[in-house]
Amino acid sequence: MAHHLAKGDVARDVIRDDLIADTSLPARPSHFCQPGSLNKFSSTITQDLSQGGSQSMLYAIGLRDHEMDQPQIGIGSVWYSGNPCNSHLLELSENVKKAVKDARMVPMQFNTIGVSDAISMGTTGMRFSLQSREIIADSFETIMSAQWYDAMIAIPGCDKNMPAVLMAMARLNRPSIMLYGGAIQQGRRQVQPGASGIGKKDGRIDINDTWDAYGAFVNQTESAEGFRDVIRNACPGPGACGGQYTASTMATAAEAMGMSLPGSASNPAGSPEKLRECAKTAEAIKVLMEKDIKPLDIMTKPAFENAITMTMLLGGSTNSVLHLLAIASSANVDLSLDDFHRISAKTPLLADMKPSGNFYMTDLHELGGMPAIMKFLSSFGFLNGSIMTVTGRTLAENLKSAPSLPQDQVAIRPATNPIKETGHIRILYGNLAPGGAVAKITGKEGLEFRGKARCFDSERDLMDALDRKEIKREHGNTVIIVRYEGPKGGPGMPEMLKPGGAIQGLGLNDCIALVTDGRYSGASRGFIIGHVCPEAQDGGPIALVKDGDEVVIDSVGEMIDVLGVSEEEWERRRKEWVKPPLRVKRGTLLKYAKLVRDASHGCVTDLAEDW
Repeated sequence: MAHHLAKGDVARDVIRDDLIADTSLPARPSHFCQPGSLNKFSSTITQDLSQGGSQSMLYAIGLRDHEMDQPQIGIGSVWYSGNPCNSHLLELSENVKKAVKDARMVPMQFNTIGVSDAISMGTTGMRFSLQSREIIADSFETIMSAQWYDAMIAIPGCDKNMPAVLMAMARLNRPSIMLYGGAIQQGRRQVQPGASGIGKKDGRIDINDTWDAYGAFVNQTESAEGFRDVIRNACPGPGACGGQYTASTMATAAEAMGMSLPGSASNPAGSPEKLRECAKTAEAIKVLMEKDIKPLDIMTKPAFENAITMTMLLGGSTNSVLHLLAIASSANVDLSLDDFHRISAKTPLLADMKPSGNFYMTDLHELGGMPAIMKFLSSFGFLNGSIMTVTGRTLAENLKSAPSLPQDQVAIRPATNPIKETGHIRILYGNLAPGGAVAKITGKEGLEFRGKARCFDSERDLMDALDRKEIKREHGNTVIIVRYEGPKGGPGMPEMLKPGGAIQGLGLNDCIALVTDGRYSGASRGFIIGHVCPEAQDGGPIALVKDGDEVVIDSVGEMIDVLGVSEEEWERRRKEWVKPPLRVKRGTLLKYAKLVRDASHGCVTDLAEDW
C-alpha cells in the first residue's frame, strides 16, 4: 500500500504543503498518485497520510487495502418511492454499483430529493417543483466535491432531475454520464370511453388524459365511472411520462448533447435494454476517465444547438428553454433566447408525438430508439455529428452503427413532409412581454389568436372560474391571463397543466388561449404562452392588463401585444399598481424568490442579479 511508511521515511515529507483543498485542482503528491492514475481526486483523501481519519472512515464502510488505490465513482440517483418516475431508480443504482465494482472501481452511492410534478400539479406543492432543480444540482455538487469522488454516474427519472444533474456535472467538470430512468408504459382503458373520446382511438391513455378527464367529467361528457377508469389505469407502473413531455424532452436533449449513452432516452423503464445500459455506463465512465474527457469537453455550444434542434424536431416541452439556459449557464456557454429563435426558424416539426400527436417514447423504442431517429434526422443535415460524447467517440461515429428506421414508419416524418415547417416553440416579444415569452404552437391550434383578456391573479382563481363554468364559448375568443405565478410571484413558477387539461376537457380549446408568467407541463397543449417576462411580481406589463383588453398573439410574426392601450394609459396603470407581498415569509421558497433570475435567463439562482 502506498500509504504505508517504509522504515526511515519521514511523515512530513509526504504531507501536502497546501492545507486548504481546491476541489477543482486537488493536490496530488507524486509519491501516491502517478500521472495517468484514475484516482486523481479521491487520492486526496486515500493517499495522504495526514488524512488518516478519512481513510479510517472508508475502512469502516468496508473498503479493503487494494480498493484504497482504486478510483471512486459517485453513483447518484434521484430515487424515492412516492413517484413512478423515480421509484425504480434504486434498482438501477444497484445494477450500476455492481458493474462499477466489476470494473475494479469503488462505487459510492448517494441520493437526493425529488418532486413529483404530476402529484403536486394544481396545488401549492407545485411551487416547489422548479426550485427542486437547484437543490438537486447543489446536492450533487456538494457530495461529489466534499467526498472527492473521481467521476459521477447520475440516475435521474423526472423533468427537473435531468437538468439538475447536468448542471452539477458542468460545475464539477469531472468525467460524468447521465443514465435516464426511462419512460413508462402506456395505460389502457377498461371502460368504454364516453362522448369525450378519451382513449377511444386505440385504448391507450397516460397521465395527461387524467386532466382532460376531469374537464370532461365536469362537462358531463365522461361518466363518473369513466373518469375513475382513466385515473386508475393511466399509469401502469414505473417510468417517467411517455409522451414528448418534459422528461422525455430532457432525456432526448441530453442524448443529443452527448451526455448519455446511445438509446438512453428511449430505453423504457424496466426493459432489458435499460438494465444492460447500467453495465455499459460503468464501462463508459472508465473510458472517459482514461481519456480524461470531461463534461465541458462535451457540453459545447454546438452540443446545445443539437439539443435545441432535437427539441424542435420532436415537438418537445417549453420547459426545455428554461432548463437548457440553466445548464448552459453552469457550463459557461453563451446561450440565450435568440438561439432558440434562430434554430426554431429553420427547424421543422417532424414527430407525431404526444401530447399533440399520437406516439409515445415506447413506440420510438420499437422503431430502433433514439439512435435510429438521430441517424434519420442527421441524414437531412439537422445534427452536428462532430460533437464529442460520453462514449469517447463523436456523435457521427456513434450513429454509424445505429439501426435505420423502418421504411413504413409514420411516427417521424421526412424533412420534405413536415407537420410544421418551422419549430413549434416560438419566442414572442411585444408590449405584453418586452423581456420575452415562450409559446408552444404546433400549428394544429392555428398560428394566430385574438381575443379579449380575462385576468386571474392565481391558478386557483382560474380553476374556480372553470368549475363554476364562468368561461363560455358564447363569450367569444378569450385570452386567459394567469399572473403572479412566475419564479418570484409563484414563487417557483408552477406549471399550468391542470387548467389547460380542464379547458381541453370542457371543449373550449379552440376559443381560449392561455398566457402566464408561470410555465406549462410538457404534457400541455393548445394555444399556450408562458414564461412572460418581466413577471407580474416585478411589475411587468402582464400585471397591468385588464379584463376586456384586446390581446393578439402572432406566432409567425413572433409577437404578443395588448392592442388599443396608449402609452399614457400604460403609465397610469403603472402608477396605480401596488406590488403585492411575497406569498411566502420563510423557508426554501423565500430563498428561491430572493435569488432567482427571470425565466429568460433560465431561473438560475447562482447568478442572481444582486450578487
